[in-house]
Amino acid sequence: MQPGAEMEPLVRFSGVQKTYDGENLVVKDLNLTIHKGEFVTLLGPSGSGKTTCLMMLAGFEVPTSGDIFLGQQRLNTLPPHKRNIGMVFQNYALFPHMTVEENLLYPLKTRKMPKQLAREKVDRILSIIKLDDFAKRRPTQLSGGQQQRVALARALVFEPNLVLMDEPLGALDKQLREHMQLEIKHLHQQLGLTVVFVTHDQTEALTMSDRVAVFNDGVIQQIDSPQALYEYPANAFVAQFIGENNTLTGRVKTVDGDFCQVQFGEGLGTRASKSLTLNAGDPTQLSIRPERVRLNGASQSLPNRYRTTLHEFVYLGDHLRLRCELAGNDQFYVKVPVSELCPSLAVGDQIDIGWRDEDVRALNAV
Repeated sequence: MQPGAEMEPLVRFSGVQKTYDGENLVVKDLNLTIHKGEFVTLLGPSGSGKTTCLMMLAGFEVPTSGDIFLGQQRLNTLPPHKRNIGMVFQNYALFPHMTVEENLLYPLKTRKMPKQLAREKVDRILSIIKLDDFAKRRPTQLSGGQQQRVALARALVFEPNLVLMDEPLGALDKQLREHMQLEIKHLHQQLGLTVVFVTHDQTEALTMSDRVAVFNDGVIQQIDSPQALYEYPANAFVAQFIGENNTLTGRVKTVDGDFCQVQFGEGLGTRASKSLTLNAGDPTQLSIRPERVRLNGASQSLPNRYRTTLHEFVYLGDHLRLRCELAGNDQFYVKVPVSELCPSLAVGDQIDIGWRDEDVRALNAV
């Protein structure tokens, strides 16, 4: 969202539920507000309810109960073509027999826009997406990335109140996908768009969004900024789904404000930041990111320090992931920049690892 932008509600889900068979709820009591100018991503595994929410907002599905509003207008029974919402799909959905120009003119013709004004809008959006020279080509004469930009332009050309994107980059290769992530983000900022984006790719969600709603089993587990989701996951599901994460099972011994003392493994302990609902005696799942774990000399001054065995090196170019064993977890990873790793380190070595109190989080046990 633009700095200083007003927090004006644009989309509101109020008590929305959806079932297809009358028994199992795909979406459960959804309450969500999206503000004008925001880029909000609905993130979650397959079957979590995120796409169903998008389809209800688009008008392709009807809520079983509850209400959906766009501004002051209740959308529940409003046909999709009357919602003034732009849609971008993974399969582009371009008309193959039309040129780029004709594809972009189509939504304007259906809205009975005067020809001269329609032409101006098409020329402007072609300039913005840098495809001025491709106006006369058909989709089959374009690359995947160019087709995706045309699909995006077609969703924007009639200046909708809202743009919905359903896994729009899923068909692209990694490098092009990353380029398009930034391109969409820049368009959002440049045009002041309100975007609701669906993906199961957590890196994509973190890269592009103002806020991310993490779905599981039809419920939003947490909605927050990308940084807050990563640094302060609300529960074990969010911690596991967002980024790489190490987990250790333990029990809360004492509570001290926002921190607690946790016992784990065979007589091991750590101080950790805690979720709001944990009390002394509760079981907990400790969460710590691999890049927050310090190795050997770097761990010497840390308050939480442990001896572990190195089982495996995983080389990833700019860094290495070291697989260790700690408190019965033989999938405990430490992420180390290549330049910081001691070259004499070998599989089977005993190594010291450690972390700061604030780098480990005690969450409710699953």
